[in-house]
Amino acid sequence: MSIFPVIMCGGAGTRLWPASRPSRPKQFVSLSGGRSTFQSTMLRMAPLSARGLPIVVCGTRYEDLVQRQLAEIGLKALLLLEPEPRDSGPAMAAAAALIAELDPDGVAAIVASDHHIPDDEAFRAAVVIAAAAAAARWVVTLGIRPASPSTAYGYIDPDDEAALGPVRRVRRFVEKPDAELAAQFLADGFLWNSGNFVVGAGAMLDELDRHAPDLAAAARAAVARATRAEDVLRLDPCFCAAPKISIDYALMEKTDRAAVLPVDFVWSDLGAWDAIHAVGERDDAGNSVTGDALLIDSTGCFIRNDAGVRLAVVGLRDIAVVAERDALLICDLNASQSVKAAVDGLKAAGAREIDLPPQIDLAGWAGRYDAWLRTSALPLWWVLGADHRHGGFHEALDAGGAPVGGPRRARVQTRQTYVFATAAHMGWPGPWRQAAEHGLDFFLRRYARSDGLFATLVSADGATVLDDTPMLYDQAFALLAMAAVVRAWPERRDVSERAEGLLASLSSMRAPTRGFRENGRWPRQANAQMHLLEAALAWFELTGEAAWGELADELAELALDAFIDSRGLFLREVFDEAWRPAAGDDGRFIEPGHQFEWAWLLTTWARLRPGRDVAAVVDGLMKAGARGVDARRGVAVDELWDDLSVRSDRARLWPQTERLRASLVCLDSAGAESGARRTRAATEAAGALWRYLETPVPGLWRDKQDAAGDFLEEPAPASSLYHILGAVMALKAMAL
Repeated sequence: MSIFPVIMCGGAGTRLWPASRPSRPKQFVSLSGGRSTFQSTMLRMAPLSARGLPIVVCGTRYEDLVQRQLAEIGLKALLLLEPEPRDSGPAMAAAAALIAELDPDGVAAIVASDHHIPDDEAFRAAVVIAAAAAAARWVVTLGIRPASPSTAYGYIDPDDEAALGPVRRVRRFVEKPDAELAAQFLADGFLWNSGNFVVGAGAMLDELDRHAPDLAAAARAAVARATRAEDVLRLDPCFCAAPKISIDYALMEKTDRAAVLPVDFVWSDLGAWDAIHAVGERDDAGNSVTGDALLIDSTGCFIRNDAGVRLAVVGLRDIAVVAERDALLICDLNASQSVKAAVDGLKAAGAREIDLPPQIDLAGWAGRYDAWLRTSALPLWWVLGADHRHGGFHEALDAGGAPVGGPRRARVQTRQTYVFATAAHMGWPGPWRQAAEHGLDFFLRRYARSDGLFATLVSADGATVLDDTPMLYDQAFALLAMAAVVRAWPERRDVSERAEGLLASLSSMRAPTRGFRENGRWPRQANAQMHLLEAALAWFELTGEAAWGELADELAELALDAFIDSRGLFLREVFDEAWRPAAGDDGRFIEPGHQFEWAWLLTTWARLRPGRDVAAVVDGLMKAGARGVDARRGVAVDELWDDLSVRSDRARLWPQTERLRASLVCLDSAGAESGARRTRAATEAAGALWRYLETPVPGLWRDKQDAAGDFLEEPAPASSLYHILGAVMALKAMAL
């Protein structure tokens, strides 16, 4: 007999609003600090899995969230994805059909993912006892001996007759009672219905064939026709033909094989805030506090502050205060079960706070971003972001749109030139030529060196070169800007000639074997080579000239051979003179944003230079980048270690743009499975990036988000517009 743990992730947790919502239901939320209940459930059940992986049943919208939470605790699972929720009956039937396929004698231990069970060993011991009865074709549920006459739970009336050992037959199931009846049930020895089941997969299907044949047939067909890839099984759409019904109504109230194992361990389904308060740590006054809160003369309260605001609670008794960034709940703990009524009222009013982020598809995001770029960002950064007195572009604009003074980096001038030249290709009717010429001519006049390369920094008025160092990074963006100008303005032959001269001058920056050296802290780094590859591809696509194609090949092959770990398929940042990972921490950190950026660049390279198969590498890079997406905030963090643990949980704007662009650019080269995953990731990334753009002055952005999800109050850097433009271009291309 083999036990197959099945973790059900279908609950919505309405009574735990505003922390729990359809987009992030309670099982995936850290309700009292630490792990989510889903993660705790996985750790509890994984040791029971004698054959293969535990099975997680959830909707397709939660696939990435489940994978991220599994990665955080170092576990894997077989995901059984529902095309739409059909309640617990069809979900459990599909799990049984899958287990029967894997092992006809397999026993399913089907548990909820949102329960509080602190004694893992006691729970596993109960499952093993119940499994013996399940092997004898009993459908066993775990019944909790009540600690109080609760009206929040359904009850089980156990029969005196044993099914097998301590497992008893079930006389009847009873819905949630009123207080008087609950007290009577407690006196009569009734058990709380935990909603956890242990049953032989074959026996369950046989019982469903007898009592719910349509459900059983739909579940079997959905598994047989499912799309399978790695550890993910997507149920066929015929699953939707199954009746929407709970397992209690479909089977347990009809079968004569229902049995219950009475258990004594601590258990709660964490169905409302009073239950969270009951199981959490409390101070001497009975208060449970998570987050920043000051309590004065208050007792028995539950406080959860995830809003990033100062919270003070004075003179309250038995009150729940749950503060999220966009919503606040205040209720009597004794009325916690009524939170659902408040949620229903908010739904009726169309409140967006019921489910964030808003459910906008990619076409909708494409229109929103395109309008923001054309009507807000491009006009603002030309009118206010350009220095119309001295030339060139300002480094940043403050929160009110005023220019921020200071030295000017070469990369800002070239990036802004690229943005406005590319805007012409996108059909922007504004003064793109004037803006692009304004930036390019300032750059060519103020940053040029006698050797054909360009300096990195000049004074605010452009009159003085402050740093004459030719950075490879800056030469790459000079080439990219020139390509964009020639594409939009073919008559600028002088720019083509300047680019050819710069390409020749780059020979002085070549590394001894291959690739180029950077004049900075890290002479051998992937980042500068990446942008040089981007520029080479832009020129090759524009001209078809062999020199640009050969340069692109050299850099792409260097990435494939040296930058990207051959086993982990993630990309490192810093290397030694032989292009091996640098010693110490320099060689160990990786950036999720660069995983995404290299993914779309290699995809573009393979498209422009046919014969290169990079699909497996691109998929690996996308997965490595996805490991850097924080599940709670939904954003890509700045840095990971090479074991894919978090090094820096700050989240800048640019990785969000590259996540969005990569998901879209790589769609055409992805199979159906990866394509669907990337579409979901792109939709999530579009929503995450948009939060950075929601500023009082439209067309500006916030650049850095801290671990708590708060944005730093600082000027908007001009250099970010290049990244945002790339994401908008990918969205527009997808929408066409």
